[in-house]
Amino acid sequence: MEQLNTHNKQEHPPMHTAEHILNQTMVRMFGCPRSRNSHIERKKSKCDYIIETEPSLETITEIENQVNEVIRQNLPVNEQFVTRDNIPDGVDLSKLPEDVSETLRIITVGDYDICACIGQHVNNTSEIGTFKIISSDYADGRLRLRFKLLQV
Repeated sequence: MEQLNTHNKQEHPPMHTAEHILNQTMVRMFGCPRSRNSHIERKKSKCDYIIETEPSLETITEIENQVNEVIRQNLPVNEQFVTRDNIPDGVDLSKLPEDVSETLRIITVGDYDICACIGQHVNNTSEIGTFKIISSDYADGRLRLRFKLLQV
């Protein structure tokens, strides 16, 4: 089998999987792309999204509630390996590096999210804990969400 791309960062699997769920939630709620920039760490993380208008505090709470609803569904998190000419529908390849390998690793979170990814993930959303948005700010079309996970 061909060598897959590697990367030099060890994400905290629960936080990284929560990022996948947050990204899909933002895509569904706002029709925006997945996070433009992200910084995923064990204690707290942040993601930036490009959206047209600043969301209200109620909408920020709705994002948090939706992510937690998905987490509570105890969805399986699976991986599959596919060649570039056999990419499943719905997989966004726009963030992949130009030198990406011919074989890609696809991560699914139940039937909620599908994404090409080389990071580490939990096996089931029940391992994530509670998602908490700790702050947000909006400027020039960029929404930054800072979040953490509360233990299960």
